[in-house]
Amino acid sequence: MTNYDSIDFSPLEALSADEVVTRSIVRDVRLASGKVLALITLDNGRDHTRPNTLGPATLAALDETLSGLAKRAADGEIQAVGITGKSYILAAGADLSEVSKLPSREIALLIAQRGHQTLGRLSELGVPSFAFVNGLALGGGLEIALNSTYRTVDASAAAIALPEVFLGLIPGWGGAYLLPNLIGIENALEVVISNPLKQNRMLKPQQAFDLGIMDAIFPASSYLESSLRWADGVLSGSVKVSRKNEPGKMERLTKWPIAIKMARNMLESRIGTVPRSPYVALDLLDKAKSGTKAEGFAREDEALADLIAGDQFAASMYAFDLVQKRAKRPVGAPDKALAKPVTKVGIIGAGLMASQFALLFVRKLQVPVLITDLDQVRVDKGVAHIHDEIGKLEAKGRLDGDAANKLRSLVRGTTDKSEYADCDFVIEAVFEEVGVKQQVFAEIEAVVADDAILATNTSSLSVAEIGSKLEHPERLVGFHFFNPVAVMPLIEIVRIDATADAALATAFVVAKGLGKNAVLTADAPGFVVNRLLAKVMGEAARAVYEGTPLLTVEKAFAPLGLPMSPFQLIDLVGWKVAAHVQDTMAAAFPERYFASENFHQLAELPEVVEKDKNGKVTGWTKAAQKVLVTASSPVSEDEILNRVQTGLAQEMKIMLDEGVVPEVEDIDLCLILGAAWPFIDGGASPYLDRVGASENAFGATFHEPPIRGIASR
Repeated sequence: MTNYDSIDFSPLEALSADEVVTRSIVRDVRLASGKVLALITLDNGRDHTRPNTLGPATLAALDETLSGLAKRAADGEIQAVGITGKSYILAAGADLSEVSKLPSREIALLIAQRGHQTLGRLSELGVPSFAFVNGLALGGGLEIALNSTYRTVDASAAAIALPEVFLGLIPGWGGAYLLPNLIGIENALEVVISNPLKQNRMLKPQQAFDLGIMDAIFPASSYLESSLRWADGVLSGSVKVSRKNEPGKMERLTKWPIAIKMARNMLESRIGTVPRSPYVALDLLDKAKSGTKAEGFAREDEALADLIAGDQFAASMYAFDLVQKRAKRPVGAPDKALAKPVTKVGIIGAGLMASQFALLFVRKLQVPVLITDLDQVRVDKGVAHIHDEIGKLEAKGRLDGDAANKLRSLVRGTTDKSEYADCDFVIEAVFEEVGVKQQVFAEIEAVVADDAILATNTSSLSVAEIGSKLEHPERLVGFHFFNPVAVMPLIEIVRIDATADAALATAFVVAKGLGKNAVLTADAPGFVVNRLLAKVMGEAARAVYEGTPLLTVEKAFAPLGLPMSPFQLIDLVGWKVAAHVQDTMAAAFPERYFASENFHQLAELPEVVEKDKNGKVTGWTKAAQKVLVTASSPVSEDEILNRVQTGLAQEMKIMLDEGVVPEVEDIDLCLILGAAWPFIDGGASPYLDRVGASENAFGATFHEPPIRGIASR
């Protein structure tokens, strides 16, 4: 058993010079019963945009405060301790940007042990401790609550979660042991592993209460008063705390191992075996079914130190920084003051993609949206679909009746192009063919104002060619969404030589208004995401053409850690779309891209691949086997992986040399946001540097020094 009080934490505290320290402010509260509760308020002195974080100096100060309160409790001065946060925030956990800079595994181990020492005191005060979760509680913030004897939550709290697995770590200050022993293994698996892997899904306060993480939930208007009254009831015995989800003996013997086995199978099927943190978390949750808390904490110490020191955490922090900072300040975006106000949006088309656009624009911008198509039947069908989707949102409680009716009233359909005259922003969602796009823009340009913005959603065609027949090409921008439109956070904004700063500024402001992250790219084939995905898909297609078995090809890509295997991805985006993208890229760069006639033949079939219940590709359909044309020179998994790694590194270097984007960080950001490229790869460049592909491709690395974990430096 680790004796945390005997550990010298001074090497850790010596690194906290730049820490924004969260103070532990104590005041005594005399409850109605006459009992005294010492209430700690965590406050870093900043507003709600800078959450409380738990760095070395903060933990040292909190530890000293808790030690002092333990003495007061022993002397009978206080009968309980409560802990809460400044307005809207309990704590957002450790400051991970600082954690990523730790110089050694030994220091990483100290941060794990310091967290356990300090937060663990909440259960060793000699009197009950109450966590009053008054707002955001992430990671170590939630672990403050888990280490406390009782927990209440503000019904308006922004988010509650243990997001560590998303960033290549594990809940390492008690969460991996305490949570399953509080709410049962199945619920803990959801919070610790499943939610982080679902784009870092957070819990709402009611969900946290329903799961049994919180013992009581109170409205914001009287949250602290109600929590103190409830705590007084607990202390006096008038309030009985019931925890229905606490695991019993039978759950530990039977349900626990079954749930762990099922979770392991799910992980292997869904994400492969490359990411470390989900499996480390799974092992910790498995072992939490037995043994002491001290043993559980010791396991967390070692696991957290190992992960902090690893390459995947370093890459994850690079990716996290891109998403949190670079994405919010797009490189190359003109001054937003140049943007044209958008008071009405026009969408050319009324099909599925156009309907997705319309729903997004009307929900986020709250302005009139007009759609058009070749005939009234298609227009009516499009409008009906949009109204139906609004109805679904209303049924789910995401819109109230008034809001839903307002949105429906803002969407109109027409075949009369003259109604587009007062649209400020018009985007096309028509067939991916240059001539078609040129024609619809010619019709609309004759109607709209000279300064109205025209946007094309092309995924791979030349934006300049699309606009070559416009009278005012300076108004044209590429505005490339990713499917599904409502979910994927990226828009590639494409500038051509003629594009005016006002048009570009408007595009960036609109993207932000839609809740999307925008990256500026040059007008190059495939832009960023599709250009690199085409490299991945092309190498898969090449290997199949050479005669390599389908499953060998699929397995070859596993070390990349991508969310989908190549043919799983192709089957999702559509074989016709994939064939078109490959043809476009091979026509532009015939010496570097592979296009296969097989794609066109397979695109004519109703089903191409067979998949298991988890969506994993298991083989070709019989119909696909009949039309496939292959040679008899199969290649190994290693050869396929080497081709794709080297090919990606080569293509990314060429893109940088050509100025498709300013820096490699923009490529990584596009891959993370537009293709769900794993955080543990850091997008792509840290991974390609790490495996030697960058050196193979161009004799250097994208990052100098390469982004590596403590253990590899």
